[in-house]
Amino acid sequence: MQHILITGGSGLVGTSVTKNLEAKGKKVAWLSRNPKKYSQKSFYWDPKKGKIDEEAIEWADAIIHLAGAGVAEKRWTEDRKKVILDSRLNSSELLFNTIKKAKEKPQAIVCSSAIGFYGFDTGDRLIFEGDPPGNDFLADVVRKWEAATDKFQELNIRTVTFRIGIVLAKEGGALKEMLKPPVAAPLGSGEQYLSWIFIDDLARMIEYALENHGLSGIYNAVGPVPVSNRVLTQRAAEYKGKPFVNIGVPSFALKLGLGEMANMVLGGNRVSNEKIEGTGFKFEYGDLNLALGEIFS
Repeated sequence: MQHILITGGSGLVGTSVTKNLEAKGKKVAWLSRNPKKYSQKSFYWDPKKGKIDEEAIEWADAIIHLAGAGVAEKRWTEDRKKVILDSRLNSSELLFNTIKKAKEKPQAIVCSSAIGFYGFDTGDRLIFEGDPPGNDFLADVVRKWEAATDKFQELNIRTVTFRIGIVLAKEGGALKEMLKPPVAAPLGSGEQYLSWIFIDDLARMIEYALENHGLSGIYNAVGPVPVSNRVLTQRAAEYKGKPFVNIGVPSFALKLGLGEMANMVLGGNRVSNEKIEGTGFKFEYGDLNLALGEIFS
């Protein structure tokens, strides 16, 4: 029976991946600061303190590395920015150093990253994995994060990194925030592209990367059809049965409320998934209506 260790296992993506893997008969454990808190088998770690139960690494045949503080949870003060970056670098460094010492090393590690790599706003140009990084706060975080996880390859471990788009899910993610106000409306111009992926497809993609030994390197984890902010908001409102007003929330109001973080929703990226589809991965929810139908069923 294959043993899979997950960092960030209790999050939106982690719980979905755990459910999938266990349904396939795999044994899953999480790395957690509070291992007793969960019914899930868990090992202790605290990346901030540089502490980890080394037995976790010996136990694992493969690792799924999803840990990192949420980028949209709190306003980006200088302290919060430091937390966002450090949570990614410290956890990756702790894993690397512990694996380096381990007698038994995992065969593969699947890491999360983000399409934020390309910058807040790349307009309507189709973006591929080989495109350069952006030059804003989030792009800088993702570039450093990927540099930290790239080091796993030095240990001769097959490493796959997914640049994840906007995750659509029942349990949370972007839609929950978009549909919070009493009336749904586009943000800014509403024309900015959103490269989205349905949570079930993302969980299956991560599992696919574990099982397919030919996969390594960086892949965009986005669905086949990016849509504008206006289209996504309007369709989601229809499925939710919520009023939609086709007047964009002004940029200045968003910047007033969110500060620098507003750039994340005012910009957009039209990202290609050609590379992962080229490996034979098939999307079950590549159509937005299918995904929204599943979410609001």
